Amino acid sequence: MAKRKSQPEQHNLASPHSQLPDASQDWQTAIENTTQRFDREYRQENVDLPAEVKAISIFDEWQTGSLQNRIASKFWELKTPKKKQTWLDIGCGLSFLIYPWYEWDAFFSGQEVSATAREILMSRAPQLNSKLFRGVKLGAAHRLAYENSQFDGAIATGWSCYYPLDYWQQVLSEVKRVLKPGGSLIFDVIDPDSPLAEDWAILETYLGAEVLLTPLSEWHSLVRQAGGKIVKSSPGELFESLQVSF
Repeated sequence: MAKRKSQPEQHNLASPHSQLPDASQDWQTAIENTTQRFDREYRQENVDLPAEVKAISIFDEWQTGSLQNRIASKFWELKTPKKKQTWLDIGCGLSFLIYPWYEWDAFFSGQEVSATAREILMSRAPQLNSKLFRGVKLGAAHRLAYENSQFDGAIATGWSCYYPLDYWQQVLSEVKRVLKPGGSLIFDVIDPDSPLAEDWAILETYLGAEVLLTPLSEWHSLVRQAGGKIVKSSPGELFESLQVSF
């Protein structure tokens, strides 16, 4: 079941597909569960859910796909990628196929734990716009496969809730490393007080990836501890989006 609050512990971290020397089993399990949960989604596999989950208020919306449209964070409303800028989408899913990167005329790179999502993007994205699409690396967010000071901006939406704060401490360190001076990170976190939070957390947990309902104040504190500053924030029905500068 969903956990109301994470208790920070000191762990080392893992890649999504192999046990790294510095990775605890806890992190390996969390990354593998998240990877499998999204691989199933991108392969459009049916998940057999119990009757009590089908009875929760948001189930019908989730099944039709309308829930995702309702809760997805519009990261560009905080900071729109500018022409010729280079952006990294962490946990990108099918972002390049969904959002108007061609209108922004910004260069897109991604990193993703789902091999299925990566395969779809690598196949279809160059057909959509081979100039702007710079490829997708397969890997988890705590080890970004990119050079220092490479990107004008980074995005990480829709998945922070699957990992506790000590994991995100490493993610923020990696994002800071790959951003150019003055670059921005836009990421979102669940508001545990949202009316949707408990039901959505239960649904996601049954889909295979446990959700942690970490208080917003702890996320804000984590950003400060990482040397970041929250420049803007935008509340949504489920997620609060944050624009962070380092």
